[in-house]
Amino acid sequence: MERSLLGARVATYVYFVLCGTLMGAWVVHIPAAEERVGISHATLGGLLVLLGLGAFAGMQVAGPLTDRLGARVVVPATAVLCGASLVLPGLAGGPWSLAGALLVFGACNGALDVSMNAHAVHVEKAYGRPVMSGFHATFSVGGVLAALVAAGATSAGVGPVAMMAAIGGVSVVIALASVPALMPAASVAPADEGSGDDEKFDASGDATGASRASAVRRGTTRRVWLLAVLALMVMLCEGAANDWSALHLRDVLGASTSTAAFAYGTFAAAMTTGRLLADRLVARFGSMAVLRHGAATAAAGITLVALGPWMWAAFAGWALFGLGLAGAVPQLLSAAGHADPAAAGANVSRVAGLGYVGMLAGPAVIGWLTHLVDLNHAFVLLTLLCVTTAVGAGVLRAEPDPAPCGETAGVGH
Repeated sequence: MERSLLGARVATYVYFVLCGTLMGAWVVHIPAAEERVGISHATLGGLLVLLGLGAFAGMQVAGPLTDRLGARVVVPATAVLCGASLVLPGLAGGPWSLAGALLVFGACNGALDVSMNAHAVHVEKAYGRPVMSGFHATFSVGGVLAALVAAGATSAGVGPVAMMAAIGGVSVVIALASVPALMPAASVAPADEGSGDDEKFDASGDATGASRASAVRRGTTRRVWLLAVLALMVMLCEGAANDWSALHLRDVLGASTSTAAFAYGTFAAAMTTGRLLADRLVARFGSMAVLRHGAATAAAGITLVALGPWMWAAFAGWALFGLGLAGAVPQLLSAAGHADPAAAGANVSRVAGLGYVGMLAGPAVIGWLTHLVDLNHAFVLLTLLCVTTAVGAGVLRAEPDPAPCGETAGVGH
């Protein structure tokens, strides 16, 4: 059992790396796509909305489907689709074709994102201790790999289409090879028995019990949507970094295209470091503290990016921004999944889905703000959102943190 659980954990790491690499492969080619298609920052921001819309739609389908069919079916299927669709934005030759490509790629990426997070919730529950941030760290590893490969490929004269097709093809092979290690649907059910209070109340026919169960469901739903609002703000910040960090260095500070690619790489590397540390910090200090102090750190970092006139200040600011945001999304998704493990996919899709509304709104809002102010000054909005997230972190106090699970392994959060 321990060996199969370790295998499921390793497989989850693999899919997170794939998801991060596939998204990163698109992100680092955004400046090239903008130049090839011949559009402005503002138009690009509008087109990037479709990436998030597609992701949102994919999540809403994949979440309940994962609860019904199991992650072992949905995760690899969505990974294959995501890998196959990566090349589409590279092939786009005009605004309309780029819009369609981003919509399709976004849908596939969103479906993979929510299904692998639902699987991660069940793996974390089986482990009985915080491991969610570690999974998200490997997503960031994928972003770093994409930035390094893209920088090297650009220097070697490899075109975006060939690069994206190669990454997508390798990802499809790896996704299919990792299927046997995933946790089967039958293995998830026993972990959910501890959260089946609603069914027990209904079976007893006790009106008071049914009323209490209904109140619990309403409370859980309200809490999940509060988590979703925080995810919206955090992922809006993350989306802005994904889509505008390279352009910031190139257009505001005058960096070359290859150097500018490392802005996103710096952000992703800092997120990787933060997520590798976050599980231990959550176990010691609690998820609320990690979210609150992390959001404050991110606010300081993006303010440095917005106001700093030097290249080193921009890199330092993006690093602080990534480090501060590192633990936020994993804790929000973990809390949503553990709120009702039997509906982990659906709840994760709500939080991740609204978060992706932020992810799509971030690039668009920043793009629209460039009509009024310089790109770096538009980042002040992200400072305000990070401060708001720090203030609202108390929602994680409503439920015990993952750390106590070590005392009752297999029972859940």
